[in-house]
Amino acid sequence: MHVGERRFMSDPPMPDPLISSDKSILKALRGEAQARPPIWVMRQAGRYLPEYRELRQRAPDFVSFCLTPEMAAEATLQPLRRFELSAAILFADILLIPMAMGCDLRFVKGEGPKLSPVRDRASVDALTTDTVSRTLAPVTETVARVKEQLEGDVALIGFAGAPWTVATYMIEGEGSRDQWAARVFAYEDPESFGRLMTMLSAATAEYLVMQAEAGAEVLKIFDSWASGLTEDLFQRAVIEPTADIVRQVRAAGVDVPIIGFPRGAGPAIPRYVRETGVTAVALDQSVPLNWARENVQPLAPVQGNLDNALLRAGGPAMDAAIDAIVEAFAGGGHVFNLGHGITPETPIENMARLVNRVRHG
Repeated sequence: MHVGERRFMSDPPMPDPLISSDKSILKALRGEAQARPPIWVMRQAGRYLPEYRELRQRAPDFVSFCLTPEMAAEATLQPLRRFELSAAILFADILLIPMAMGCDLRFVKGEGPKLSPVRDRASVDALTTDTVSRTLAPVTETVARVKEQLEGDVALIGFAGAPWTVATYMIEGEGSRDQWAARVFAYEDPESFGRLMTMLSAATAEYLVMQAEAGAEVLKIFDSWASGLTEDLFQRAVIEPTADIVRQVRAAGVDVPIIGFPRGAGPAIPRYVRETGVTAVALDQSVPLNWARENVQPLAPVQGNLDNALLRAGGPAMDAAIDAIVEAFAGGGHVFNLGHGITPETPIENMARLVNRVRHG
């Protein structure tokens, strides 16, 4: 199948990697316990690597970097040359979706992303999902390039931001600490907010299907700002849009495992797993190990959840935390990861120590 080509339900079924592949991360996502868990790290391609910083300097801006397949593929592959990782994760950005839908997007050094704000029905109606596949075609080329170069046990993970997390940036026009503008908009104009969620779900599902068709063996949905929501808003903004994405991806004939990451959801995680249809769930560092083993892992394989501050600090405290996580989840499906992304100031030797300890004890 060519990159970007759509499948139809009358086509022959795609091979099911949940059944056919023996890669360790896919075993874990089937719920199989293993002697040592597979490992990859959120933001494993990033500024803590000098080769990444050198590569980044060649691009005129961050959006161009993400949409230049040769450069994005190189960034994706860089950590695999240093560490014995179980997966590569596509190098891209969650805000490519709103850009593809018509939002102006730029990244300002020292300030982060800036977007044209979406704060009323008119600005929601000005968005479109018609240009997603064309605008994001370079990302699928990146996926195909990376897939061609992976060998052995290493799988390729594609991803997208969840509608709520992406919407918080769109509504605010930039990042925020408490997602205040998005929360207010969801309450003040629930109809327009619902329309935005529907559009984002459709665009995100299409984008994930594109990645799977290009060679991604696992998909991940990042809901980084799922914390601090009322039960009602968590349902409307997190669970329902995620479930919608999963349904659309499956309806397109894509059967690869899907990892959901409702960061900060805490006691709502079991509900999230049951109602969204995700294959597995990623846990942030605030989730207690014993609670997760008893209340989450019986429902779905888990991913996580070392504190990224411990990775930054290193030493015996990190070693002890690694061992505790591995032991806690040893009885079922578990993919070792951080509770959030690796930070730029993390020493490379700490990352090497983490990977070696997870892989070999």
